[in-house]
Amino acid sequence: MNSVIELLVLAGIAVFLILRLRGVLGTREGFEKPVVRPSQDDRRGKRPDLELVKDGPDLDITDHVTEGSAAATALAAMKRVDPTFNVSEFLGGARAAYEMILMAFEKGDLDEIKPFISDDVYEAFAFVVEDRKRKGLTVDATFIGVSDMTLAAAEFDASNNEADISVRFKSEMTSVVRDNGGDIVEGSDKEVKRQKDTWTFSRRMDAGDPNWKLVATGE
Repeated sequence: MNSVIELLVLAGIAVFLILRLRGVLGTREGFEKPVVRPSQDDRRGKRPDLELVKDGPDLDITDHVTEGSAAATALAAMKRVDPTFNVSEFLGGARAAYEMILMAFEKGDLDEIKPFISDDVYEAFAFVVEDRKRKGLTVDATFIGVSDMTLAAAEFDASNNEADISVRFKSEMTSVVRDNGGDIVEGSDKEVKRQKDTWTFSRRMDAGDPNWKLVATGE
C-alpha cells in the first residue's frame, strides 16, 4: 500500500514538473527557429545586425557576378551614382526587353522599339527588315521563352557616368520564313529554334531617364 502511495506521489511530482517546464519553454512541433530576444541596443533603436549586413557584400551584386571582379566593381560604382539602381530588377527588365525587341525585329515592326535601341542598332535592324521586304519575304515567329540568362559583363565610365551591361541570353522560338506565294523557304513551325545572343545595354546613371538602351548585339 505504501509503495502505491509513493508511486502516486512521484507521478504527481512528475506531472507538476512537466507543466512548469511547458509554461517556461512552451511546446514545439516540427522544426522551429529559436526565438531571439532583442538586445538592449535593439530596444534603443540600434540594429547591429543591419550594420553587419551593410558592411558585408552586396548580395544584389554577388548573386550575379563574382565578388571583387571587374563587373562587381562596375556595378557598385553604378549604384553609388544612382542608389535606386538594382541589378536583379535590371535583369528582369532586360529579359522583357529581349523578347519585345526580338519579336519586333522578326515581325519587321521597328517603330515600337525605336526608343529602346540605339541609332546604330536601329540602322542594322532596319537594313535586314528592308532587305526582306525587297525579296518579298515575311517571318512568322513565336517566342517560347528564355531558357537561361546571365550577366556577362559590366563596365562603368566615371568620366561621364556611362554604364554598359552585357547580358547573355539563351532562348527558344519557332520561326518560319515565307515567300510571296506563302511557301516556306526557311525554318519550320514545328521545329524549335534555339539561339544564343549577347546584348549590351547602356545608360547614363545620372540621367533623369531610367530606361536602358540596347547598343550592341552579338552571339
